[in-house]
Amino acid sequence: MSLNACLKGGEGVAINMEEKIVFCKGGGCTAKLGAGVLSRVLEKLPRGEQDPSLLVGYDSRDDAAVYKISDDTAIVQTLDFFPPMVDDPYTFGQIAAANALSDIYAMGGEVKTALNIVCFPEKMDLNILGEIMRGGSEKVIEAGGTLAGGHSIADSDVKYGLSVMGVVHPDRVLANNQGQPGDKLILTKKLGVGIICTANRVGEASEAAMHEAIRSMTTLNKYASEICRKYDVHACTDVTGFSFLGHLHEMLDGKLNCCIDASEVPVIEEAHRHADEFLLTAAGQRNRNHTGPFVEFRNIPFSMEEILFDPQTSGGLLAAVKAEQAEALEAELQNAGLPAKIVGTLLEKNSEAPEIVVE
Repeated sequence: MSLNACLKGGEGVAINMEEKIVFCKGGGCTAKLGAGVLSRVLEKLPRGEQDPSLLVGYDSRDDAAVYKISDDTAIVQTLDFFPPMVDDPYTFGQIAAANALSDIYAMGGEVKTALNIVCFPEKMDLNILGEIMRGGSEKVIEAGGTLAGGHSIADSDVKYGLSVMGVVHPDRVLANNQGQPGDKLILTKKLGVGIICTANRVGEASEAAMHEAIRSMTTLNKYASEICRKYDVHACTDVTGFSFLGHLHEMLDGKLNCCIDASEVPVIEEAHRHADEFLLTAAGQRNRNHTGPFVEFRNIPFSMEEILFDPQTSGGLLAAVKAEQAEALEAELQNAGLPAKIVGTLLEKNSEAPEIVVE
C-alpha cells in the first residue's frame, strides 16, 4: 500500500482508490514550530508554584519532563506527533514512533508505556490507518514498552505519534545542559534526512539515499542510550527538528562554548548534492535564522552549513562525555552498528568568542 506524494504547492496527496485526499503539508519534524516563535510563547505562560519534585520542566528547553515520585524513581513524560514524510504508511508509523520514543532515551530513561495520538480523515481508507498504527506498535514493543491506549480525532490531514511514559533514577537523569568544559561531543546518527526527504518528494533522491534515511529514522535510540549509560555522560539530547546546531545551542545554555569539527560529522553523503541544488526546507531556514547568529563557520562549504541546520526526524543522540572516555564510547557505538562519531569539544564560556565555531 502506497501513499503517493507530490510537492505541488508543498503538499502531498494520498491516493485512496480514485479519490485524491490531501495527505500532508510538512512531514516529520519539519512541521515543528520554529524555536524562536515557541520560546516567545512559552516564556509568557503562567508558572504556578514551583514543585520540587519536578526535576525537568518546559522552562529548561529539554527533551522531556521528569517528575520524581520516590528516592529511586522518576517519571519521564513526552509526546511527539507529526504529518508523514514518507509514502509508505507502515514506515511512517515506525518513524513517528521511534521519534517520540527517542525523548525518553535522551533523558537516560527506559520506556514503559505509550499512547497513540491519531489525526485521520474520515474519508480515507482505514487500512492506511491500520498500517500506520501497526508500524508504531511494533516500535513500542521493540522499545520494551506497552501500548496502553490512545486518542483519535477526525482531521483533514494525517498526523500520528505517541505520548510516552518512561522511568529513570532521579540521580541519573541526563539533562541537556549539564555538559562540562573539555567534554567531547558524540553524535550517534548521520545528518541529512530532512534534505533527503525533501529531494525525494520531487523525485531527485536516489533509492539508496532514501533507504539509508529510512533505516536511520526507524532505528531506535534505545541501543545508543544503553551503551551511553556505561560511560560518564554529563549531558544528552536528541537531534530533531531544531537541527544539529539548534539542539547544540540549547545544550550550551549560555554557559559554554563549543568547537565542531565538520569533517567528523556523520552525514548521508547525497545530502550535500541536494543542498547545493537548494532542495531545502523552510524549517531549515528558520533554524538558520534562530541559531545562525551564535555560529561562526570557518571555510565550511554551503552544503555542510545547510546540513547542520537541517531538521532531523528521529535523529541521533548528541552526548557530552568525559574526554578520556570518548574514544571508547565511540568505538562501542560503532561496534553496535551505529555511525557514531566524535564531532566536537565543549569549551569554557568566552563571551568574546563565537558560541559555536564550526571548522
